Amino acid sequence: MRVSDSTIEKLLTRNNVVTADKLVELKHVAEHTKHPLQEVIIDEKIIDEPMLTKLFAEYAQIPFIVLDPKQISPDALKKIPERIARQYEAVIFQIDPDGVVHIAMDDPDDIQAVSFIQKEVGQNTRIYIAARQNILNCLDMYRGDVNKELNDVIDVQREDDGTDDKVSEADIAEDSPIAQTVNLLLEYAIRSSASDIHIEPREEFVQVRYRIDGALKEVNRLPRNVMSALVSRIKILSNLKIDERRVPQDGRFKINVGGKQYALRVSTLPIADGEKVVMRILDESNQALTLKDLGYWGHSLDVINHAIKEPNGMILVTGPTGSGKSTSLFSVLSMLNTPDVNISTIEDPVEYKIPGVNQTQTNAKAGMTFASGLRALLRQDPNVIMVGEIRDGETANLGVQAALTGHLVFSTLHTNNAATCLPRLLDMGIEPFLIASTVKAVVGQRLVRRLCKACRQTYEPTPEETKAVVELFNLKSGQTFTRVHELEQQAVEQAIGGDTPLGTDEKTIKTLWKAHPEGCDECNHTGFKGRIGIYEVLGMTVPIEKMIMSNGTSNEIQDQAITEGMTTMQTDGLVKALRGNTTIEEVLRVTRE
Repeated sequence: MRVSDSTIEKLLTRNNVVTADKLVELKHVAEHTKHPLQEVIIDEKIIDEPMLTKLFAEYAQIPFIVLDPKQISPDALKKIPERIARQYEAVIFQIDPDGVVHIAMDDPDDIQAVSFIQKEVGQNTRIYIAARQNILNCLDMYRGDVNKELNDVIDVQREDDGTDDKVSEADIAEDSPIAQTVNLLLEYAIRSSASDIHIEPREEFVQVRYRIDGALKEVNRLPRNVMSALVSRIKILSNLKIDERRVPQDGRFKINVGGKQYALRVSTLPIADGEKVVMRILDESNQALTLKDLGYWGHSLDVINHAIKEPNGMILVTGPTGSGKSTSLFSVLSMLNTPDVNISTIEDPVEYKIPGVNQTQTNAKAGMTFASGLRALLRQDPNVIMVGEIRDGETANLGVQAALTGHLVFSTLHTNNAATCLPRLLDMGIEPFLIASTVKAVVGQRLVRRLCKACRQTYEPTPEETKAVVELFNLKSGQTFTRVHELEQQAVEQAIGGDTPLGTDEKTIKTLWKAHPEGCDECNHTGFKGRIGIYEVLGMTVPIEKMIMSNGTSNEIQDQAITEGMTTMQTDGLVKALRGNTTIEEVLRVTRE
């Protein structure tokens, strides 16, 4: 829906969305950038698209509707062909017994579109307006079972003719079955909210697996003879060498699905049965989440907010691969990203593109390592530096030197928790007094699966389960649940778990949550939907500095940090389990030592 600047002005003023001064400022930005005012107010987050559509609907006196794609009957949807529906961004979502056809459109003012659709379905129609993204989500329902489509496409190649390694141009052309196969695999993965696609050659077949909410799941087995063409097609898309099969390669390409742009980071690896391909899916239309949205609260949120306001120093994020470290750094850098701050990064690879940030990719073949890149960044007059990962003593030393000379440095480190990060730096040859004076905060994190809100179940734990929780989470005797109850109350105040009732009192655990054994349509019958982080943030204090100077162990540093109020990952996970965000089993799965 394209709305004129004059109409946008009326909508903003009559609904008191902005002050007169702010409106003048927005008009100036629109004039200066030569962008429509509608685009500017959405980019500036003055209002989101669904709310703007609703305000316009009230102004134009057109019924506004929010559609649930799953409630639309296939018969109604297919009353107009998919090609026409996508061209005019229109959806038939209901047909009444008396023949009235209900149509939702992104732009009901498009007379040509309305006229064309009425020729297809008749004049007895009711027109509604819906947000564009809502329409696009509904249009995806034209696709039935993608897995069945995939089988139909690949059936023509089920016969193994022994030509596994012979790939012709026709095999990998834009309209070939192999190209359709790749498109369907990508589309199905995105619709399944997968983070990674694994295409793996086996002796008798090609195994396709998706990583959904951190867990790998097999989704299809393709005939062995399509493997070479499949890999070649993916290599063409990601601009890799088709004839090089002996060494690993890395590439990247972009696709549009459902009106959103996705970047796919491609990695190939020679294995015993051929070449394995892994594609990481990155949603480029995603806005950076706030730290609260990611799951930070209480002491952890206070410490990290204080640390990122420091003019210099080092902030480290630790955890295993796939624990959300890059996402945390992406959010923090987006918070600091203003026109008066020069942010430069050196990454391997660049996962999230951040407008206004100077992002550099490492290239070992060309001699661009983390250390050499960081050395170059320091000559680029940065305020904030982000080093993708500290892997060796040279990079660690350069990072510390940068923090000492007035820069705010962010990086990641592979350690088990926040406290073990500090001895790890000692192990890399960094002097204790340098660690104590430069490191401002260390974040330890993991990702746990989030319970599906539509079907999660509550239950009352038995005395044996309560005792097990006390032992597993090392809760102190005497004040066993007093501290946990206080933390849960604090979490409630900061909107963790929404309006879920308290799960504890000062004496015991009253209720816990678990996944529904059969799940529901909302969570694809898994009981979980999405993931949430559990965190511990260790702030640098004078007692901890003294411990580092005297070569204290990680256990001593951790105990001191807990005494000073640090919430450990296990405790953070316990509170989130009590608030109905996840389960006790999930927390133990990722934190058990």
